[in-house]
Amino acid sequence: MSNDTYKTISETSEGLYKEKGSKFIAYAYPVTSEEEIKAHIASLKKEYYDARHHCYAYMLGADKKDFRANDDGEPSSTAGKPILGQILSKDLTNILIVVIRYFGGTKLGVSGLIHAYKTAASEVISNAEILDKTVNDIYDIHFDYLVMNDVMKIIKDDQPLQLGQDFNLTCKITLSIRQSEVDRIIEKFNKIDSVKTDFVKTV
Repeated sequence: MSNDTYKTISETSEGLYKEKGSKFIAYAYPVTSEEEIKAHIASLKKEYYDARHHCYAYMLGADKKDFRANDDGEPSSTAGKPILGQILSKDLTNILIVVIRYFGGTKLGVSGLIHAYKTAASEVISNAEILDKTVNDIYDIHFDYLVMNDVMKIIKDDQPLQLGQDFNLTCKITLSIRQSEVDRIIEKFNKIDSVKTDFVKTV
């Protein structure tokens, strides 16, 4: 698989695991920022205000360098790490998994907790639709009307995704280009007189 692709989930999914009276309710969300993550966790804490623990793990970015695991009061490494382990084992990113625990009166012990959180996370992932996505760079292409045909021919031939356009005194088209194609396509644009290409961000 090319290094400009990654796996994530398409939409929110749910899962449930029960063990000795304890209920482990799992939610998985597609996310792209820590702000989204905080909002989802806050919403679940509000909805399940009477639950004893809201444990979670997340992974962000195609390079998988931004991640965290949180035990939320469970014994160290018995909740967040097993959840993160399932994210890693399925090679997923841009995902948040939260497992909410209602205590059933019987202690599960360290190994029991690890198994429960791991199983709840595995269950919620198995209920999700997994997508392959590409890492794309967003570019603004600025040009004069005189060269519009040349610009549009490149877009027609290479088919980058058009995100927007603005035709006033000069023209601007915003494109999302797969990272492995960026150098080749941007070079084509830069060969046309009066065309200016500006990198915006990577998504």
